Amino acid sequence: MSTIRAVVFDLDGVIIDSEEVWEEVRRGYVAEYGREFLPDTQDRMMGMSTGEWSRHLAEEVGVPRAPEQVAAEVLGRMAERYRSDLPLIPGAVEAVRRIGERFTLALASSSARILIDQVLATAGLTGAFQVTLSTEEVPRGKPYPDVYLAAAEKLGLSPAVCAAVEDSSNGLRSAAAAGLAVVAVPHGVYPPAADAIAKASLVVSDIGALTVEEIDRLR
Repeated sequence: MSTIRAVVFDLDGVIIDSEEVWEEVRRGYVAEYGREFLPDTQDRMMGMSTGEWSRHLAEEVGVPRAPEQVAAEVLGRMAERYRSDLPLIPGAVEAVRRIGERFTLALASSSARILIDQVLATAGLTGAFQVTLSTEEVPRGKPYPDVYLAAAEKLGLSPAVCAAVEDSSNGLRSAAAAGLAVVAVPHGVYPPAADAIAKASLVVSDIGALTVEEIDRLR
């Protein structure tokens, strides 16, 4: 039996309640170009890297802009929102600090680097993580395992001694595919699919209630 040595946190939906902000910003952006934001559009983009979701909006949704332009414009709007009102999930910052007293921490996020750095600075968590990774910095976004494999590698650890804390279907699939022990914190508005949540070894309803002891019992 392996002992958990590191915990890799997702960002969106785990530390910040940003999915509704993402949807609002993207929905408004798509509408400005007269395109339709379908009921499953947000769910399909959850976990995608910047390059992937910007291509999706340009090529699948039909926004008449190059993917690079879509990414720059949407990220600019997101950064503006975060500057005025960072949507921290209650108890998340305290949970990160509490778990960081026992385990090495990393962050594996689908957000762009500019947003990761801004969120951590605003939340006072810049020094909490030994490694921070955006899916922009690996070949493929979630649900592929790339970002979690890279996080473990940068920590100098086997994925088998790492745990992931995730909320979305694609995030849970990504962490499980990489071989990490998976903690699911389902988002109330965007709950993960049944097949994805089945990959979790532990399901908690509130990130603020996640304990060191629960993580210790994962393996």
